[in-house]
Amino acid sequence: MTTTTAAPVLHDCRDAWVEALVELAAQDERVVAVVNDSVGSSKLAPFQEKFPERLINVGIAEQDMVGVGAGLANGGKVPFVSAAACFLTARAMEQIKVDAAYSNHRVVLVGQSPGMAYGELGPTHHSIEDLAWLRTIPGMTVVVPADPEETRQVVRWAAGHDGPVFVRVSRMGVPDVNPAGYEFVPGRATTLREGDDVTLVATGTVVTRALEAAKLLARDGVAARVLAMPTIKPLDEDALVAAARETRGVVTVEEALVSGLGGAVAELLARTHPARMRMVGVHDAFAPTGKAEWLLDHFGITATGIADAARELMG
Repeated sequence: MTTTTAAPVLHDCRDAWVEALVELAAQDERVVAVVNDSVGSSKLAPFQEKFPERLINVGIAEQDMVGVGAGLANGGKVPFVSAAACFLTARAMEQIKVDAAYSNHRVVLVGQSPGMAYGELGPTHHSIEDLAWLRTIPGMTVVVPADPEETRQVVRWAAGHDGPVFVRVSRMGVPDVNPAGYEFVPGRATTLREGDDVTLVATGTVVTRALEAAKLLARDGVAARVLAMPTIKPLDEDALVAAARETRGVVTVEEALVSGLGGAVAELLARTHPARMRMVGVHDAFAPTGKAEWLLDHFGITATGIADAARELMG
């Protein structure tokens, strides 16, 4: 008798983000949303229907959008500034740096459809630099949820955080990866699989691919530890140093330039516990035009690519 394993249910984390935002707004009248003519792609229609006076649409003016968000925060509001990650970060970097971070305002920057989720729209719409850029800004917390429940928890946490936060919310379908009873804590990784041969550290949409890579490695007798790292800044230093000490090396995995998560982990280990590393992601290149799945395959951000990187690291 042949048995088949049902394919995992895939979710759009934008649904979880707006559900959490609507719940927050119902509880706290200070919560407002600011968008750049992206109500549809930010999935903010439910928020607009319930709280039309609390949604500010500035049009295609991302620099103004961040400035308006900072002004609202200065006036006692809790603004969620939502736009496509590529435009939010690249066009409004000065305002993010000065108006939000330097002024230490409670502004939640929500980067929608990041990484290579826009696929066929090409390099202008890919947001693969955002993690590297945002993690360099003093005082900025950088969060990349991996599944819907984590997204909900991050949105709720960000509303109460005293300072600027950047949250990556993907449109790419992802399964539930965190265990039942999961609790998001900034700066804390989750060990999704134990192992003492090599460590796979992944964030966001590619956590599930790291888990699949661990299964491939297990067939070869390699026990891979899998760490889901929701915060690029701050990192879970204890978990990473333990991985460097207890396994033969660390492989980072991200849907971004490897100077994001990979660079952050390399900097940490260089000053705490140097270890062998491999970085799976985009290496000093513009992502071309193509379907999102094809782009991930193109850059080797796949279960096979991750497993190959781990094998190479182990020599």
